[in-house]
Amino acid sequence: MAVTQPMLIRETFPVGPLQCNCTIIGDPVSKKAIVVDPGGDPEKIMARLDFHGLKVVSIIHTHAHLDHFLASGRMKEQTGATLHLHKADQFLWDNLEMQCRMFGVPYTPVPAPDQWLADDEELACGCGVALHTPGHTPGSMSFWFADAKLLIAGDTLFRRGIGRTDLWGGDYASIERSIKQRLYTLDEEATVVTGHGPDTRLGDEMRDNPFVRAGA
Repeated sequence: MAVTQPMLIRETFPVGPLQCNCTIIGDPVSKKAIVVDPGGDPEKIMARLDFHGLKVVSIIHTHAHLDHFLASGRMKEQTGATLHLHKADQFLWDNLEMQCRMFGVPYTPVPAPDQWLADDEELACGCGVALHTPGHTPGSMSFWFADAKLLIAGDTLFRRGIGRTDLWGGDYASIERSIKQRLYTLDEEATVVTGHGPDTRLGDEMRDNPFVRAGA
């Protein structure tokens, strides 16, 4: 009996002092991978890549708050992978050291992003697209993998919650619009990987999220 090969390799695990969810997305054929939000523990992330036999070619960020980047510089140094961010969050990236100081987190220098992410841009490995979903920050991005019914929402959407909008550049009207117009129009059966905490199901959030409901 033939074994069906998964269309994507996906592993999500918390990293760093603020337990940001880092996600590895790999192509089982080419063995190329992207890493989303390496928020610390670079050795752990590299070990998981090695376990799956993957080579990271692209490091992408849902946004530029400190807890989503802490291992980015080290990983770029070790792998040569390119760093990606939406340009609207450049002001946050330029002030990463200040953010770390405010939260009492050791700062590890990170080079400037290699490329700016664009709305509807195809991601490395050709397995997904970037969606600009501002609100938590001006440059917040979500990543949609249609074939796998997988949405990486960063700090835009949580299980029965949404991202806070009281930090630098946050805007409640924008996050509400992003969730309703960009995320809630996707497949209800999709698994949502959040920036912190457990996965959820998109249809459940559309109906039961107490902050933003579909059609409300």
